[in-house]
Parts: sequence; structure tokens; C-alpha cells
Amino acid sequence: MTPFKLQIITPDGVFFDGMTENVIVRTTVGDKGILAHHEPYVAAITISKFKVMIDGNYRYGAIASGVIKVSKDKTVILAQSCEWADEIDVDRAVRAKQVAEERIGHYEKTNDNKNLDIAEFKLKRALNRIEVSKMR
Repeated sequence: MTPFKLQIITPDGVFFDGMTENVIVRTTVGDKGILAHHEPYVAAITISKFKVMIDGNYRYGAIASGVIKVSKDKTVILAQSCEWADEIDVDRAVRAKQVAEERIGHYEKTNDNKNLDIAEFKLKRALNRIEVSKMR
């Protein structure tokens, strides 16, 4: 496969900046695979796993929402957060899951929909990180 430039950027900085042969992300309308010379494209990314082919091998990661923009020069992913599967702190993810579940229970009882939405987002993110960590 023909390599192309991929940049993944988070609020913490550049997560990945290099060449890839393929990237697969989950958008709001389903999984999307990107190869070299892909038509221009923009889509929202959901909390999900993603995979990047580097030197013929896939590397898996967890992504927590963002946007993918494909142009003729490069593909850019702007993500809220991003981690490689083999770098996920599973204990931290399990603790985040437990905290989110506790908060969901509390916010459901108090009808606090704003904070309930935030807690549900954090639960989805923690569950995704736990699942992706198994793809090492």
C-alpha cells in the first residue's frame, strides 16, 4: 500500500505525526478506512477504537471523540484524547469506570441531566479504554 501523512493531535499536543498505509476510525455514520489518495473528507469521530497501519502492521488505540479531515496532502485527526492500546493504564481506566458509574447513579436520582451526560461520556470513554487495552 502507498503510505501517506497522518497527524493525530490532542489538546495535550501531537500524539502521532508520521506515515501510515491505512487508518480506520469510527465516525458517527460507521467505520471509515482511509488509504492514500482518498477523496477529501471530513467526519466526526465517536468514542471508539482506531487502528493505524505502520510498516505493514496495525497499531490499535483508543480515541475519545474528535474530527477526521482528509485532504490530498495528509490526513489529520483532532481528538479529545488518544492512547495506544499498549500504553493504556488499565487500573486507572477501571477506577474511572467505577467513579462514572457512581456519578451516574447519583445524577439519575437528582435529575441532574447536564452532569448525567458528562458522567455517561466518561463511562463510555473508560469502557472503550478497557476494551482497547486488550488489543495489545
